[in-house]
Amino acid sequence: MKGTASSAPLILVADDQEDVLTALRLLLKSEGYRFVAVNSPSGALEAVEQTAFDAALIDLNYARDTTSGTEGLDLLGRLQAFDSTLPVIVMTAWANIELAVDAMRRGARDFVQKPWDNERLLTILRNQIELCRALRKGRRLELENEVLRGAPGPTLIAQSSVMRPVMELIARVGPSDANILITGENGTGKGVIAQALHAVSARAARPFITVNMGGLSEGVFESELFGHVKGAFTDAKTDRVGRFELADNGSLFLDEIANIPLNQQSKLLRVLETGEFERVGSSRTLRADVRIISATNADLSRDVGAGRFRQDLLFRLNTVEINLPPLRERREDIPLLATHFFGQHARRYRKDLAGFQPAALRLLQEHPWPGNVRELDHAVERAALMAQGKMIKPADLGLRPAGESPNRIEDMDLEEVERFLIKKTLARFEGNAKRAAEALGLSRSAFYRRLEKHGL
Repeated sequence: MKGTASSAPLILVADDQEDVLTALRLLLKSEGYRFVAVNSPSGALEAVEQTAFDAALIDLNYARDTTSGTEGLDLLGRLQAFDSTLPVIVMTAWANIELAVDAMRRGARDFVQKPWDNERLLTILRNQIELCRALRKGRRLELENEVLRGAPGPTLIAQSSVMRPVMELIARVGPSDANILITGENGTGKGVIAQALHAVSARAARPFITVNMGGLSEGVFESELFGHVKGAFTDAKTDRVGRFELADNGSLFLDEIANIPLNQQSKLLRVLETGEFERVGSSRTLRADVRIISATNADLSRDVGAGRFRQDLLFRLNTVEINLPPLRERREDIPLLATHFFGQHARRYRKDLAGFQPAALRLLQEHPWPGNVRELDHAVERAALMAQGKMIKPADLGLRPAGESPNRIEDMDLEEVERFLIKKTLARFEGNAKRAAEALGLSRSAFYRRLEKHGL
């Protein structure tokens, strides 16, 4: 099984006899394998903690004059506990059927007697490596499906003149591997642009993984991005694959990137520079080939000047910047977007609706949309639910005509007051969610939960 230096299978060889290690080193090298040789069980355990192997070939006896296989069987069990997908082939010069059965029962994939037959050993390695890679790929796909499961992403609708530069940039830089920073007010559709960039890239068939940095507490930041191993902390009941690992060879969308705590930014910077990271609780270095697409509604240059954001991290993220205009500046797109959302929600709720009354469309065109496209989607969804006839009327939208005074706060229920205050504060800060959250005295995660709750 020959391959390039980076793609060739990596084999762990553990034996206390130097002549055995030398013979295996020559055999494996001639077949194009990479390998790491150790002469003790402790050396083998240290190696698997540091590096991901495709197979392990271990001796069953290490102490002088010992033929029981106890050391090797114990090592086998510890290797399986550390990584159940790692195929372990055991070997010994004192083969017997009982020891072979015991080794297989404890998880060994095969058994080789010294002196070995080269062709048989290589056949075993090839088969076990192929099975291992298939198993790991299957588990990875299961995890990807958990993340990706759900309805397809929204369609990119943009025909207004102010959106033409955006569409041209997507066509120009989308096929590259350049890191992209998408800026714009909250709700302008930055996630849709990120999906469009991924869709026109060479990575389109690979995963598109999203992380909302605004909703991550500092305590779960590393676990979410880099994963963790079982026992790394109290609630770590099993190993967890992080988002970088899931996005390998694909794209990773880091939404609300400005919300990364300053003390965590260096950890993200290291991955962007080297492609290397470790799961929480493990010293094993992993690698991922990931294209980073990030988004923010904050002014990162101002944050850099204020010492809240690392300039070197901004340089890594911002190879190309795409700025999205707010919905109030692209009113030509409002009827098209509203019609698109109308079709989605009418089907979802199985409503027999024909469209919007002219007055309802006028209201949509006149509304200031502090929550931008996301708020428009929410308003159309509400209308689809509330409509009683064939046509959506202005009242179904739950919007107030421009210039009309709002009801007194005393006449609103608690949810209406909360939504009103959030919309007013967002409008005051021109859609900047971070500044609005600070003004309302809310943590970023609490504020984002409320934005989602109210469709803003």
